Amino acid sequence: MPEVLFYHLTESRLEEALPDLLERSLARGWRAVVQCVTTERRDALDQHLWTFREDSFLPHATDAAASAATLQPVLLTTDPAQRANDPQVRFMVEGASPEAGWGDAKRGVYLFDGHDDHQLQLARERWRAEKAAGNDITYWQQTEDRRWAKRA
Repeated sequence: MPEVLFYHLTESRLEEALPDLLERSLARGWRAVVQCVTTERRDALDQHLWTFREDSFLPHATDAAASAATLQPVLLTTDPAQRANDPQVRFMVEGASPEAGWGDAKRGVYLFDGHDDHQLQLARERWRAEKAAGNDITYWQQTEDRRWAKRA
């Protein structure tokens, strides 16, 4: 069973928080899948990860480039069953759900916008479902200085 973390964005947007979390995952030697609900969000994140900071490079691909998908440490997808890069961590964004399960991932991460009522409701539902499944879950919330504080 994976460790499941809930990250409650209150001070920054997904585009600001996700690259740092991906860099931390890569520093551990993990490969990651970022699961989006829409192809528009997937493609926007794809573009953003190339330019989010001038002094950084975050190697990634989308599942639209299937031949490159297995080679990339970060894979952006809308497919809940996508595991082409054999990820150790799966990120769920914009309300995505691991409908096909976490697979062999060591960690599952929900990133949700605290200013979006729909995403808040989905996160609450996922919390209950993950708890009922017996997963080890933790809840992290941003502080005013955009750091993460463990709340539960």
